[in-house]
Amino acid sequence: MFCLKVFRNSTLLVSGLLAILFTHNALADAKPYQDFGDYRVIYTVFNSSFIKPDIAKTYNITRGKSQALINVSLIKNTADGSTEGLPANISGTVTNLMQQQKVLKFVEVQEQNAVYYLAPLRFTNEEVLNFAIEVKTSANAKPFELEFTKTLYVDK
Repeated sequence: MFCLKVFRNSTLLVSGLLAILFTHNALADAKPYQDFGDYRVIYTVFNSSFIKPDIAKTYNITRGKSQALINVSLIKNTADGSTEGLPANISGTVTNLMQQQKVLKFVEVQEQNAVYYLAPLRFTNEEVLNFAIEVKTSANAKPFELEFTKTLYVDK
């Protein structure tokens, strides 16, 4: 797994990803997360063109009309009611309706109080994709498994 430590422009990426996460998924999905006891896995899939060019360049993200990003993060609810972003081992696959499967390669983005995992994905217009993601709190932990389907549209 590749780790990218960021000290400048980190607020831009966090703000951008949070805006995309909550606005995009609020329209498309009832809830962009799944709870596993005290843990919550938050996920979203969005067109890479939503990322501003300067931010994409900083984080080596390929932008394009048929390029998407899968964003996954793990948080834990603490005793005082707050949440804490945690590092995790993330793996997964995406399968189209023709049963063609691709392994997702996640890149870790660490910031002061947050950890995100991004995986790039190329798609065709109106492609229905089935995602199977495993999130582990440590290498030997039992994985949290989530599955979801998303239809992706090429930006016009």
